[in-house]
Amino acid sequence: MQQAEKDRNPWLWVPTLYFAQGIPYVIVMTVSVIMYKRFGISNTDIALYTSWLYIPLIIKPFWGPVVDLLSTKRWWVVSMQLLIGAGLAGIALLIPMPFYFQATLIVFWLMAFSSATHDIAADNFYMLALSDDKQSFFMRVRGAFYRLAMISGQGFLIIFAGAMERVTGNIRFSWSITFFVIAGVFILLMLYHRFALPKVPADKLHKSVNPNKKLGDFGGTFKSFFQKDKIVLSLAFLLVYRLGEAMLVKIASPFLLDPVELGGLGLSTEQVGLAYGTVGIIALVLGGILGGFAISMNGLKFWLIPMALFITLPNLAYVYMAFFQPVDYLTVISCVAIGQFGYGFGFAAFLMYMIYMSEGEFKTAYYTLATGFIALGMMLPGMTAGWLQEQLGYKMFFVIVVLIAIPTIWIAGAIKLDPSFGKKK
Repeated sequence: MQQAEKDRNPWLWVPTLYFAQGIPYVIVMTVSVIMYKRFGISNTDIALYTSWLYIPLIIKPFWGPVVDLLSTKRWWVVSMQLLIGAGLAGIALLIPMPFYFQATLIVFWLMAFSSATHDIAADNFYMLALSDDKQSFFMRVRGAFYRLAMISGQGFLIIFAGAMERVTGNIRFSWSITFFVIAGVFILLMLYHRFALPKVPADKLHKSVNPNKKLGDFGGTFKSFFQKDKIVLSLAFLLVYRLGEAMLVKIASPFLLDPVELGGLGLSTEQVGLAYGTVGIIALVLGGILGGFAISMNGLKFWLIPMALFITLPNLAYVYMAFFQPVDYLTVISCVAIGQFGYGFGFAAFLMYMIYMSEGEFKTAYYTLATGFIALGMMLPGMTAGWLQEQLGYKMFFVIVVLIAIPTIWIAGAIKLDPSFGKKK
């Protein structure tokens, strides 16, 4: 029976598992920003407090060994999906309350922690349940459904919330309905995975494992990570490469939503969902695919500086929109798509460099530790983005977002790479 469970068709659970993995991330990191903006929260408060939601991602590398020691990966996946679904319902219930801002932030933080734990368990379960050849085959499938989750959360969900705003005329009630709907969808996903995920013999709690030894092994891995050659330069690269994006991501949606007299574009919630969350995400994915193809042709060293430019210079589209405030919606969509395409193309080099710096005896652990520093690099600039924008206005803020590419380019130029790394053999 267990062997039959293990051999269950991966198509029955891999797509839905990674769709479920993407939804809470995009809701916590992006949807929350749009929701709070529609509720009239200042850009300073939105950027500051939503940036704190990166903390679970920063500490995720330290939480991984604990997940390994407590119960099975399958149990963690289903349990975290239940908690995320409950959290979504909790937000829906709290939105009408007078103290909604503080209360929903707490729930979002708990959702972020549950989502990070779900990521650890789901990725480990994927490796335990599938053979190496199936893992390789389904890598693209899981990536595609994770991106579909981004479009669903950042696009369709925002469009739905905007439609509810238009129909009901009550912004907070509309968002409450929206979160009840997504909570219901997520609970259904949890119930489905309760039966669809195979029971894998290798996915079991090893009672013979000594917790002190397990944590000691992690400590040794952690120490060896910081003893890697030129680790300071590598960590600096991780922290600054997405500096512009870290600031832009907290302000892009508020800019699109703010009225024209305040320097924004005055778009509706539905229009933002279509431009930023649908067309923009599609452009981002296409840019990422093309970036990966380019690296496979010429190697990471060839593309590192050009892609560092690509991840920031397309933000000139936001400079253009801030100065000229175009009223033509097609122009706005085109500018957003240019920015997202450039980010997707440039981000390919970042992902490949993470693989490069994770080389060694503990590849997976090194990669996980690197993601913690990436989250830190997103959190710290994001916390100041709203305050900076409100002090300088949208025009100068977006100019600064472009100019801070300078340290990124300098560090990218200082990194030494094997010319053949990343090139298709």
